[in-house]
Amino acid sequence: MPLTESQRAFLENNHAAAMITIAKDGMPRAVRVGVALVDGKLWSSGTQDRVRTARLRRDPRCTLFVFDKQYAFLTLETAVNILDGPDAPELNLRLMRLMQNKPTGPLNWFGQVLEPDAFRQKMVEQKRLVYEFEISRAYGMA
Repeated sequence: MPLTESQRAFLENNHAAAMITIAKDGMPRAVRVGVALVDGKLWSSGTQDRVRTARLRRDPRCTLFVFDKQYAFLTLETAVNILDGPDAPELNLRLMRLMQNKPTGPLNWFGQVLEPDAFRQKMVEQKRLVYEFEISRAYGMA
């Protein structure tokens, strides 16, 4: 589903979100994540061993609740495609550059400042992947 101009602008300016996946017992489970639009697609970072990754491999449905510092929000009903191939470290680099607004140079990662090659290596060590959200419905006060 194509996003409206205002929805796209909201996602470009707001990266905080709650990601809601579905547990085996059917209970929705929420966790805070960061999101960003990368080449027009909405992405978030995760790892191979996260519980939410296992849930999404079983059932790719996911709701995102993206919010600002006031009261605006955008709810997105999605299906998740997990990008975990050999290019995952580079994809995470692209994602974090957008989220940190750093088109070049080192990136911050959990209290460390890492040059791009060290950042990519950290992504390999952490078994990082990218969640790509295919949006089927969007609504909210954005």
